[in-house]
Amino acid sequence: MKRYIFRNLIIGSVVLYSFASCTDILEEKPHDFYEPGYFKTEQGVIQGLTSHYAHLRYIYGQAYFYNATQTGTDETTYAQSADGNFKDHDLSGVGVINPNSSRSDVLWNNSYNDINTASGIIENGAAVGVSSSLIAESKFFRAFDYFLLVQTFGGVPLDLGAGELKFNSKPSRSSKRNTVTEVYTKAVFPDLKAAVNELPDAARLTGTATKTLARLVLAKAYLTYAWWLENPNNIPTYPDTPRTDPDGHNAQWYFQQAYDLALEGINNPGPYGLLDSFYDVNAGANDRNKEVMLYADHTESSEYYNGGSLTYGSGGAPDNFAGWMVTWNYTSIRSKNGSASVSSVQREANQFLGRPWTRMVPPIEVFTKTFADKTNDSRYDGTFAAVYRGNWNLQGTGLTTVPTLTNANGLTIKPGDAVLTFLNEEPVTPITYPSGQGDSGVGAGVLPGRADYVISPNGISRIVYPGFWKLGPYRTDNAGGLGQPNAASTRPFPVAKFSELYLVAAEAAVKGATGILSARTLVNVIRARAGKWRWDNNGNTAKIADNSTAMTTATPAIIDINYILAERSREFFGEGYRWYDLVRTQKWNDLAGKYSIGGSNYGQHTPETITRTIDAHHYLRPIPQGQLDGMEMSADEKAKYQNPGY
Repeated sequence: MKRYIFRNLIIGSVVLYSFASCTDILEEKPHDFYEPGYFKTEQGVIQGLTSHYAHLRYIYGQAYFYNATQTGTDETTYAQSADGNFKDHDLSGVGVINPNSSRSDVLWNNSYNDINTASGIIENGAAVGVSSSLIAESKFFRAFDYFLLVQTFGGVPLDLGAGELKFNSKPSRSSKRNTVTEVYTKAVFPDLKAAVNELPDAARLTGTATKTLARLVLAKAYLTYAWWLENPNNIPTYPDTPRTDPDGHNAQWYFQQAYDLALEGINNPGPYGLLDSFYDVNAGANDRNKEVMLYADHTESSEYYNGGSLTYGSGGAPDNFAGWMVTWNYTSIRSKNGSASVSSVQREANQFLGRPWTRMVPPIEVFTKTFADKTNDSRYDGTFAAVYRGNWNLQGTGLTTVPTLTNANGLTIKPGDAVLTFLNEEPVTPITYPSGQGDSGVGAGVLPGRADYVISPNGISRIVYPGFWKLGPYRTDNAGGLGQPNAASTRPFPVAKFSELYLVAAEAAVKGATGILSARTLVNVIRARAGKWRWDNNGNTAKIADNSTAMTTATPAIIDINYILAERSREFFGEGYRWYDLVRTQKWNDLAGKYSIGGSNYGQHTPETITRTIDAHHYLRPIPQGQLDGMEMSADEKAKYQNPGY
C-alpha cells in the first residue's frame, strides 16, 4: 500500500484511550475511524485528545524505529541475525540507508495523523467546552511530533492541506516542506510555550502531560535549535535556508533559554523527582515511577488494554518489542545432565531474559570505556544482564525435577546459580576459550575453579554479548513456569525522564549558559545517585553501598561536551536517544566512526576494528519512498522534496 501523509484523515484502525470517571489511569476503547465532524463534539475532542497517548505505542517500543535511533551509533551495531533493516543503519559497508530502507519511516508514517488530530482539537476544543488545560495536551503533542520530525528529516510540512497548522479534513496528495527555522519558530516553540503555561503541575491522570514535562521538551528543543544555529561542523540543512533566527536571537541566547527552563523544571518538579537508586528507575516492578514523566504504556492485565497479544508478539506495532532486538540467543547455553547436553537457561518472561532476536549488539567500547567503572557506578549493573542463571527448575522446562547439572570445569550448579558470566574486566589469568561452540554451546570459556562459563569484555561478539536488562520483560503471571516469553513486553517504554533536565542544563552550561548551578554541579547530582547501591542486580543480592563521593570526586573539574555525551549514554543507554544526541552535537563521526566487536560465529573472541562511513548527508534521514510515491507531483518536484544524498 502506498503511504503518504494523509492516507487516513485523522485516526484509522488504532486502539484509542478514553476518559473514565472511576479511575486515575487512561482507559482504552477501540474506534475504527473518526470523521472530521466528530471533532465538533466534546466526545470527539476527548477521544482525539486521548489518542495522543495511544500513538506513542506506534513509535516507542517499535523495534525498527528503535533500530534507527541506535544502530550506527557508539551504543549499537548490528548483531549476528541482523537483516538489512539493521545492517543498512550501521554505515559500515554492509548496507546503505536509502528512502526504501531507512526505518525512520516509522516516525514519518505515524506522526502526521497525530499532528492533524492535535490541530483539530486545538481549533475545536474550546467551542465544545473542553478546558484549556486539556487542549494544552494537544499543543504539547503537536510540538512533540514536530520536534521529532525536524530533528530526523530537517524541514517538514506545516501545511497538511488546509493551511499551516490547520486541521485538514480532506485527503492531500501534495506537500511543501517548510524550513527548519519555520518548524521550530512557528510550531515547536509556540506550542510548547503554551503547554508550559496551560498544562497542570500534576498529571490529571497517570502518565498524562504536565508543565514540567513540557519544560523538559521545550528546553531540549531550545538546546537542539541552538546547536543547529551554531553548526560547528558546517553540516548542511534542508530545505536550504540561512542559519539565522527570525527573532534575531543567536545560538547563545537559545543555550541560555535551555538552561533557564531546565532549571525551572528542576526547581518546580511537581509530582516528579529522582529516585534514590538507578536500579529502581528501571526495575520492572517499579514501572511508572516518579522519575518517568512520559511513556508508551502497556499492561499484562488484558490484551484489550495492552493493544496486543499477551502470549505471542507480532513483531510489529503497537507491540513493545524493541527489547527483543538486543537480546542474544541465550537459550543455546548448555550444561550437562549426566552425559546429555541440556538447556540450562531457558526462554523465560524474566527481565534478565525474554525473547531473543540477536539483531543489535553494543560494541566492546561500551563495556570498556562508557561503563569502565563498574565498581562505584551502579549504572552498568542496572542496565545490562551480565549473568545468566539456571532456570531449568521451572515448570515446563522438561528438567523441573533435576536438582543439579554439571557446568564449567566439571563442577556442579543448582538452579539460580550462574551458568554464564560476562566479566567486568579482563582477568589476570587468561580465559581458555574453545575453538567453536564448546561445551557451553555458545563458545564461552573457563577460568580455574569457576563453575560458570565466562566471557571477558574483549571477548564480546556479534553473537554472544550481555543482555539488556533495562528493557527486559516483567510479568507477574508466570505462576512458577517460564511464563509467556514470546509475547511482546507488557512494560511501558520510557519516553521522557526527570533526570534529563539535569543533563540538558549541564549541556547548555558547557555551551556557555550561566546560572547558579555549574555543569559539573548538575552532572554530579546524577553521578552521586549512580554511586548509591541498594541491590547488586547481577549478583542477585542486597548491596548497601554509598559511592557517591567517589563518583563526584572523579568528575573532571572542567566538563566538555564529550563528557556530557558519555554521561547521557551511561544514564539513558539504549533508550532511543543516542542518534539524536550525536546528530545534535555533531559528534557522530568523532564518537561512532570506529568500533570493535568479535565475529558472528561461536568461539570468535578476537575483536575486529570496524570503520563507518558517516557522510554529512547522513545527519538527516531520507524522506520515505512511500511518501514520494503517494504524492501527485512531477519527478523533479519529488527529487527536490527528498533530502540531498538520497
